Amino acid sequence: MINIAVLGFGVVGSGTVKLLHDNAGSIRRRCGEDVRVKKILDLRDFPDSPYASLITHDFSEIVNDPSISVAAEMIGGIRPAFDFTLALLRAGKSVVTSNKELVAEHGTELLAEAEKHGVFYCFEASVGGGIPVIRPLKEDLGGTNAIERIDGILNGTTNYILTEMKEKGISFDTALRQAQQNGYAEADPRADVEGLDACRKIAILGAVAFGRMLPVDRIPTEGITALRAADEAMAGRLGFTVKLIATARRTGEGKIAASVRPRLVPRDNPLSSVSGVFNGVLVKGNYVGDVMFYGRGAGAEPTASAVASDIVNIAEKGKGNRFSWTDAGEDEIFDESTLSRRYYLACPAAAAPASLPAERSLTENGTVAAITLPLKENEILALKQEIRSRCGEECRVLEVL
Repeated sequence: MINIAVLGFGVVGSGTVKLLHDNAGSIRRRCGEDVRVKKILDLRDFPDSPYASLITHDFSEIVNDPSISVAAEMIGGIRPAFDFTLALLRAGKSVVTSNKELVAEHGTELLAEAEKHGVFYCFEASVGGGIPVIRPLKEDLGGTNAIERIDGILNGTTNYILTEMKEKGISFDTALRQAQQNGYAEADPRADVEGLDACRKIAILGAVAFGRMLPVDRIPTEGITALRAADEAMAGRLGFTVKLIATARRTGEGKIAASVRPRLVPRDNPLSSVSGVFNGVLVKGNYVGDVMFYGRGAGAEPTASAVASDIVNIAEKGKGNRFSWTDAGEDEIFDESTLSRRYYLACPAAAAPASLPAERSLTENGTVAAITLPLKENEILALKQEIRSRCGEECRVLEVL
């Protein structure tokens, strides 16, 4: 018998307990013994739950119980999740989590602590919901390839909003209200729509792939709040679709770069067809080339599936995955502003420069939209300033993937 504890009985926590109960037979066959939820930690009582008798409000009942070998942390946030996780690892208990904020902010320390005490700290559910991407990235791809680049649609809420704006021509505000009504967006959606959720996730993927954790505050991050339906419509006519893309790459000098921005994605790129609440992760290895991971990126059942996968992986004769990375030093962080790249630019036709450096453009309803030739950041900023001086308006600029 393998006893586990669940910390946090919210949407994901309750989904994980239900999955372990419903699929107990197949889990037993894989592990060779039963995997049983012994305790559930939460501040609330759940008198109508079939698991009401397992609820405790006292963390010490878990950390001091020698029969509990694995804990699933689904509290979210930093405190008290960090303190609980640290105490569990030091008590010789493995921890699995869906908490991307904790992994991005304190994963380096927690992984070192797990290694020190001979246990596992696993976080498959922290990125991509139910999509298996963390372990394949480390074991299957990273084991035989040098990972060169990762591009991902890592937030289902923003992808749903952008899909609705594209398909229905509605505004960002209308699409956001719709997402909230459907349960895809929180009452306070800022972490999603301002890009912070995707930023944490690309930091984790970059750490797994490249062995260096970039500080979240050093990853340039822009959300989707300023996007307009007209941008999506114009992008479509130019052969692109707009997605919130998180990207991480290793440069030829061994430095790491990461960013999160709305980007125009060419129609022949697999990420262009990822719609609704789905996520997609495109990984490029030096031998395998491009590999695509696709699936539901959020929700109780997909995320519970990833949490349970980590639990079973540990329970199956201690086969949990060992992850390790170090925090990136200042000299290992690449400045993306030095790169040349193409941009989408839209401005009033009367203000468009006669020598606009564009590879393609169109004019519609008094607006010029163009895909520029490769420009550096200072060059596109100078172009924006020139257009502003002509018409007093800001032009619309988005990066092309």
